[in-house]
Amino acid sequence: MRVYYSLYGQLLHKERLYKGFKKVWKAKGAAGIDGQSLSDFASNLSNNLDQLLAELQNKQYEPQPVRRVEIPKEGGGIRLLGIPTVRDRVVQQTLKDLLTPIFEEQFHPSSFGYRPHRSCHDAINKST
Repeated sequence: MRVYYSLYGQLLHKERLYKGFKKVWKAKGAAGIDGQSLSDFASNLSNNLDQLLAELQNKQYEPQPVRRVEIPKEGGGIRLLGIPTVRDRVVQQTLKDLLTPIFEEQFHPSSFGYRPHRSCHDAINKST
């Protein structure tokens, strides 16, 4: 088994944050509570990533509250969504990219929830 001593240090690279941003960009999505769209963030990408990196390096980064959105359900009622800011999504994506290869190999083969390339349909097919 591998041992990882400084995962936080792995986060502190502008290139990793840039790769995280590219995935966030590809996924699209609305602006968070700060009103900053993906296009706004991208228009000053290098400076925004530098600022984010500096906050992470100095341990001054704080995620913002999520923007709450109510989506009506077809059968009635509402579904609540929480939309993080672009910068928070970049950090989340970068962390996911760091952690997934470490922990994915340790999950049980019959575990399907929130796993890459697995769905509820895969779980149903496994049990039949």
